[in-house]
Amino acid sequence: MCGRYASTKAAVDIAEEFHAVDATGDAAPGPDYNVAPTKPVLTVVQRHPRGAEGGVDEARTERSVRVLRWGLVPSWAKDPSGGSRMINARAETAADKPSFRAALAARRCLLPADGWYEWRRGSGAKQPFFITGATAPARGGSLAMAGIWEFWRSPAGGEPLVTAAVLTTDAVGPLAEIHPRMPLLLAAEDWAAWLDPDGEPPASLLRPPSEALVAGLELRPVSAMVNNVRNEGPELVARAEPAEPELPLELPTEPTATAAEPTELAERTLAAGRSGAGR
Repeated sequence: MCGRYASTKAAVDIAEEFHAVDATGDAAPGPDYNVAPTKPVLTVVQRHPRGAEGGVDEARTERSVRVLRWGLVPSWAKDPSGGSRMINARAETAADKPSFRAALAARRCLLPADGWYEWRRGSGAKQPFFITGATAPARGGSLAMAGIWEFWRSPAGGEPLVTAAVLTTDAVGPLAEIHPRMPLLLAAEDWAAWLDPDGEPPASLLRPPSEALVAGLELRPVSAMVNNVRNEGPELVARAEPAEPELPLELPTEPTATAAEPTELAERTLAAGRSGAGR
């Protein structure tokens, strides 16, 4: 699942990184360390451009950075209120869901992110983690979350509302010990196939990311400040050690010798008791 993430790069830098043109104009949001549902977000899309007379140029496509609202509103919705609950779409079933299938077939996008937040349940309060590219900051790279986007037009007219959702998959490796779901992350070599407006999404891309891609991620515990959507700033992504000891991110597959000792001691005690009772 992805319910909160950080996106702090400028639109012009995202355009350069994703080999796109910046089409955000004055609408680009500023750096946001606490992106929440219904906020405007930067996305990368690829479409056939329109000519000077308004016709679509089917001979070529153009990749651009645009501003969409996070939380998909299907074109047939009566009103946009449900978008706040449709921030994610399961990659396994999106093609079968009326809310998502049209967008998955023809309107796919990428949502660049510094990283996303996830909460792990423990004995006390949930521990938030910021999951980011461990090596990405050194080269200025973003995580590319696969998404879909859609138009919605109000019956009253006016400009259409353009919204997006993040696709999710089963979590891979140690991520599964924090939460069972994760955003569908795409490597750079898969961007073109995903964004192609003329082809169906390759089935190979609607699967959990490779272990190699996940191995490059850092699972960073952060403070509970991120729990409040009104909080903002780089301190949200700073490492903050949990108040209670952290559980291992790789659980043992076999019982250890020390784990068996109390059981053996109890059995010996019971045996001794039975022997004494017979005397």
